[in-house]
Amino acid sequence: MKGKHIVKRKEHSENYDEKKVYASVYSAALNCEYSERKSEDIASEVTKSVNKWVQKQKEVSSEDIRSNILSAIKDKNVALMYKHHLDVC
Repeated sequence: MKGKHIVKRKEHSENYDEKKVYASVYSAALNCEYSERKSEDIASEVTKSVNKWVQKQKEVSSEDIRSNILSAIKDKNVALMYKHHLDVC
């Protein structure tokens, strides 16, 4: 998804990278002790949903993306693990 710029916390921008979305959700699912396959499925589903949402936006912040990721994660345990990781970082 080229051309979409994300406004980061310190007000700089960078290109949207769906790999970051996938990796963060995949990691959260693995930390919930799901299999690699199940973690891949969850990460793919969430990434698809977020990509679709990002395409409709003119500009998004990283906070908007995080919020959208949380909304797209259907598994409560994975959502909790994702949120916990955000709180730690």
